[in-house]
Amino acid sequence: MDPKGTIVFTSVGRQHFGFDVFSLKIPPNPIDITHSSEHPLTDGISINFNGQFLDEDQTLVYVSERTGSSRLYLARPGSPKPELLPSHPLSLFHDRPVIKDGRLYFISAHEPNDKPFKSWSALYSTGLHHDGGKIVRLTPSGSVDYSPAVSRSGKFIAVASYGARPWAGDFHDLQTDIVVFRESDPTQRTVVSEHGGWPTWSGDSTVFFHRQADDGWWSIFRVDLPPNHDDFEASTNICIRVTPPGVHCFTPAALQDGKRIAVATRRRGNNYRHIEIFDLLSQEFYPVTELLNPNFHHYNPFVSPDSGFLGYHRFRGESAALGGDSVIPHLDVVASPINGIQMFRLNGTFPSFSPDGDLIAFNHDFDSNPGLKIVKSDGSKRWTLLKDRTAFYNSWCPAEKNVIFTSLGPIFAPAKAMVQIARISFDLANLDDRSEEDIPVPVEIKLLTREDTGNNAFPSCSPDGKFVVFRSGRSGHKNLYIVDAVKGEADGGVRQLTEGPWIDTMPSWSPDGKLIAFSSNMHNPDNVDAFSIYVVHPDGSGLRRIYLAGPEGSSEVDRERINHVCFSADGEWLVFTANLGGITAEPVSVPNQFQPYGDLHVARLDGSGLRRLTWNGYENGTPTWYQGFEPDMGCCQFGDKLKGQFDEPLWIQCDF
Repeated sequence: MDPKGTIVFTSVGRQHFGFDVFSLKIPPNPIDITHSSEHPLTDGISINFNGQFLDEDQTLVYVSERTGSSRLYLARPGSPKPELLPSHPLSLFHDRPVIKDGRLYFISAHEPNDKPFKSWSALYSTGLHHDGGKIVRLTPSGSVDYSPAVSRSGKFIAVASYGARPWAGDFHDLQTDIVVFRESDPTQRTVVSEHGGWPTWSGDSTVFFHRQADDGWWSIFRVDLPPNHDDFEASTNICIRVTPPGVHCFTPAALQDGKRIAVATRRRGNNYRHIEIFDLLSQEFYPVTELLNPNFHHYNPFVSPDSGFLGYHRFRGESAALGGDSVIPHLDVVASPINGIQMFRLNGTFPSFSPDGDLIAFNHDFDSNPGLKIVKSDGSKRWTLLKDRTAFYNSWCPAEKNVIFTSLGPIFAPAKAMVQIARISFDLANLDDRSEEDIPVPVEIKLLTREDTGNNAFPSCSPDGKFVVFRSGRSGHKNLYIVDAVKGEADGGVRQLTEGPWIDTMPSWSPDGKLIAFSSNMHNPDNVDAFSIYVVHPDGSGLRRIYLAGPEGSSEVDRERINHVCFSADGEWLVFTANLGGITAEPVSVPNQFQPYGDLHVARLDGSGLRRLTWNGYENGTPTWYQGFEPDMGCCQFGDKLKGQFDEPLWIQCDF
């Protein structure tokens, strides 16, 4: 039987993006860019990004997540509503659309790859006016392609490709190659440059792309193909670095005069990504977006066919002048690939359902708004329990509607740092619709762990409400312990559940109380980046590993990076985050995502029935699973004011 219920989770930064696509006219003299003005091309609904122009009228094809997953849309000048373009009905991810000569090219991720640790991303095409909407895969089976670009004539396509290689674990700078093939024969593919991403064509013979140079600076490179394309497969292509060190440059878009490229940059002393035009002859940069919006990030430039207009996406602004979304909903609908499961993205982290499913405890923002909050499961009301005190990872007591267990102290702290397990109790009568959110509800805090025991975190309450399992670093290693849920260890003692020189973390108690699932690297303690799922009985017996990437002893299983595991309400399934699907989109093209294990999966307790729930460019995590509840999502109008506060990739440094 397929899994059922409601899964609530978070995506790193995604709820704050508020992206829309904008354009401006490119003057003949780049110095005159200061006189240009921005023009919005999308409608401010959901997030809209990664556009391409079809013509000089600024007809736009782009990606939008307004349906709960990324889909492709066409925006025509003067038309009030965008047109949904054809795509595969099973795909929840589409990216980098291009329309050329009545044909749509795009990246999709609806076909599972042949092995774990391979992305599902591949290039597809479909005719917009013929073919009956038939979708054709252009990427060879078993291979991985990102970021397509079509040459000016439409005869050639370039992609950033892994080919048939498995994902090597790279995340910051993907070790893809630039591959070129004829549109008429996608099976004959040629690597024109090793190590490169995000290709763009100038004419039919020059491809620009980005990669991190040996000196550490992200830079734009070019490769010139022979004029006679009949023999370019046998040619030796020389890659030339185009942009100088001292400034990060990525996601290029070539102007068709062959003399200029538009690039996104990060400069020393500037905290924002901006679009600039680089003159290939004079080797000069001309700022564009910094002159217009100095305190917004700007992403992924693109240029109209005759280079009359420059496009990009950015945060739409707090005022929502476009007439679209100005609120981050408490809960946002996300499309699910499994009919019996509904999914919601939370504006916060570490959600946990109350016993009856009416409420969700969560942590809002670890930097600007730390603490513990409660939201109605229909998203219509929110209350504060703890304010201005760092709390993380919550477990609502299954036996008491007014008790929540949480971790108090710094997150991501070493084993000896002081973090304590707290029992938070409150009067349900204070959760009144008239209550002010900013005024904390009175609570009683009981610390269950002693102050001198180091880092105690990630509590999970037993279904009878009598015990809490948690991770502690008190021995010098991070293992699991069980404590009395009412008395705490001072009066009720504490019992060690797992023991060893490794990391056991993020435990989850099964609904029937018979098992505890958790993440651990006990199979390879020296690798702190590889975690797998284990289960154990509460008395410490029956410890076993659940294999998901392959059978025990296979070459891939120790590459598993699996965290945030929790049970379904019937106890037959697990939901967790995993790296099994590799990287779905080039990470440098999106705001910061911390880790490459960013997709939710479900599997049975024996490891069978593995299904992927999410595939996108974000890090998705901290899921919770509840049986049932179908909220009135008209309540999604309630939430926080959209402010566009998100980080650039933290691994792009400008302090060389």
